[in-house]
Amino acid sequence: MIRDLFSKKKKYATIPSEEAKQEVPEGLMTKCPKCKTIMYTKELRKINMVCNSCGHHHSLTAYERINLTLDENSFEEFEKDMIAMDPLEFPSYLEKSKIDREKTKLNEAIVTGTGTISGYPTVIGVMDARFRMGSMGSVVGEKIAIAIERAIETNKPFILFSASGGARMQEGVFSLMQMAKTSAALNQLHEKGLLFISVMTHPTTGGVSASFASLGDINLAEPGALIGFAGRRIIEQTIRQKLPDDFQTAEFLLEHGQLDKVVSRNEMRSTLGKMLQLHYPQVNGREGYLNG
Repeated sequence: MIRDLFSKKKKYATIPSEEAKQEVPEGLMTKCPKCKTIMYTKELRKINMVCNSCGHHHSLTAYERINLTLDENSFEEFEKDMIAMDPLEFPSYLEKSKIDREKTKLNEAIVTGTGTISGYPTVIGVMDARFRMGSMGSVVGEKIAIAIERAIETNKPFILFSASGGARMQEGVFSLMQMAKTSAALNQLHEKGLLFISVMTHPTTGGVSASFASLGDINLAEPGALIGFAGRRIIEQTIRQKLPDDFQTAEFLLEHGQLDKVVSRNEMRSTLGKMLQLHYPQVNGREGYLNG
């Protein structure tokens, strides 16, 4: 109608009601913490959780990482049912662990197993920061040690993706002992001449960064990953100096010789495949591992 042509139009968008907001399914959208771009989570997963605006690497679950890294249907998990005890009878520890198991569908903060990358067999471990912030307790340390033993027994390389806030305080000294335990196991791997590739993802901090995560024959990291031992504020208060803005990032560590390469998630699988290729014989059978 003619009346509609001259009707007054609203200058401002209507603010959705609280009821309307609640109708939007949780997890439908994901906001990039770096550039603030908002994307459909489903679409973001299609591009491996890497922001198409700024390249920020969002967190992956352990199984998402495994599916992205290993050849299809090649993964065989072991020690899946190991569950942490409560040696110190720490308040609410068992209850919180149970909540994490239900939320993540994981029994602990790491998944270990065997698989292939570009056809080359490897033992792999992938930490998941959703479970107790990826903290390293006795079970995490035990699963890593067992994975290393499997690598030695089967003469295979070992790849470990780290994502952790450090040692698990609820287990006290038992968690700190895992630093020495995993480091000793890696030394046995080294003595056998087997390859260890450490891949540090966001975040890799505390006792994890001070032990197995930094002991790779080749140390890699994803772009922008936070890597360090103590927190930035604690260091600044201790040394009474202002730290660089990019301090404890993967790029900072690479510049200062603590990493061998910063690798984009979309290039990680091919990069690992090339590294494994260098350590396997260039012959028909790929089962034989080339020591040294």
